[in-house]
Amino acid sequence: MSSQKDFNRRDFIKGAAGVGAALGARRAFARQSGRVLGANDRINVAIIGAGGRGSYVGAEFAKIGKEDNSCQIVAVCDVYQRRVTKNKEYFAKNYSPVDGYLDYREVISRKDIDAVIVATPDHWHAKIALAAMDAGKDVYCEKPMVHTIEEVRQMIDTVRETKRVVQVGSQTTSAQQWWQAKKLIADGAIGHMLMSQGSYHRNSREGEWNWPIDETAGPDKSGDDYIDWKMFLGPAPKRPYDPDRFFRFRKYWDYSGGIATDLFFHVAAPLNICWPQPQYPYKVMAGGGIYVFKDEREVPDTFHLVAEYAQGHSVVLTSSMANSQHIPGLIRGHLGTIIMVDHGMFEAVTDHITLKPERRTIDAAYVEKFGKQEKIVPIEKQDSMAAHIRNFLSCIRTREKPTLDVETAARAQVLITMAVMSYRQGRVLYFDEKNFKVVTKPPRV
Repeated sequence: MSSQKDFNRRDFIKGAAGVGAALGARRAFARQSGRVLGANDRINVAIIGAGGRGSYVGAEFAKIGKEDNSCQIVAVCDVYQRRVTKNKEYFAKNYSPVDGYLDYREVISRKDIDAVIVATPDHWHAKIALAAMDAGKDVYCEKPMVHTIEEVRQMIDTVRETKRVVQVGSQTTSAQQWWQAKKLIADGAIGHMLMSQGSYHRNSREGEWNWPIDETAGPDKSGDDYIDWKMFLGPAPKRPYDPDRFFRFRKYWDYSGGIATDLFFHVAAPLNICWPQPQYPYKVMAGGGIYVFKDEREVPDTFHLVAEYAQGHSVVLTSSMANSQHIPGLIRGHLGTIIMVDHGMFEAVTDHITLKPERRTIDAAYVEKFGKQEKIVPIEKQDSMAAHIRNFLSCIRTREKPTLDVETAARAQVLITMAVMSYRQGRVLYFDEKNFKVVTKPPRV
């Protein structure tokens, strides 16, 4: 513990391979580095961000690795020492011993590590993912992919330049209903796509991001109680230590986008899977407010967005942390509607999707191909989390594009980040795709 607290970051930056060098040199290094994996080699994975989500995802990787010998967790990193200690104990007991770190840069400097799981607070996602790619690592990055529009572009460019594999961790995109819906739409089952809708609702104390606070922990403590608050803040504004901000970070704009980035990503990403091609929004507007939970939070407890797309369709998303009733997830077209999630819970299991033709607008050719009655399309049940991880591990070996690749995730990310900006600024915003920036007036086409 003391050796990590005394770790000289300046010396580390100077000595770590590829870190601190010129951008081009780092990325040339990334293309050439990375272990050459043999058929029987296990992929060495490290967890960066070992809170509840990171610990869970790391355990899922380890479970899959134990089943098929595809991977193993070899290191865990978090700015809170207790989380590091707990994970070391867990993996030693259930799988194999792992090394523990407080500084992510020590992890990505290890040449034996092939991939990292990034499950930190949102404001660190891009910074760590970019550094990992520059160091020759593949990345499983929890949603949201990034925290700002500028970081979206950086992620796209870095994946293209380094040729690293990045899977964004919205595991629901590996569920089969989205791909079945995509095929139906591509085959003409709904005609011109008009509007997509979805929701994500909760009503519980934990669902409001009021996670437990360890009162004994802090930056002035030692042993397992130590928190590296300066590292936690990272690129965020400097502030005195605040346990609510540390343990309940999703309630604050500095580290999260609230409902939009935590929940709507699980709706926007699969919609982009369904559509004929992933699309950036043209126009975004958002509203809502803190209607019920008037505590320390900055982010709204009720939030909704409307977005328009240049290809001629709209998206409507709604959510509240104070009401648990969803609306069906569906895509409307001129000739038909596809209901992908009739119970409305995008991350929950469904065993079917439904095609509903618009009887008054379909013609004989449509009827011959799809019929005129409501059609139930069965979906095989599967563990989407396991499927998402297995897809990532497979792509590390084949170097193919994963299920939720950076460019597909970017379309969802721009939508939800613009919605946050629209809510906070109180105005309609537009996306200038050519110059990759958000503007307040319609961009010239």
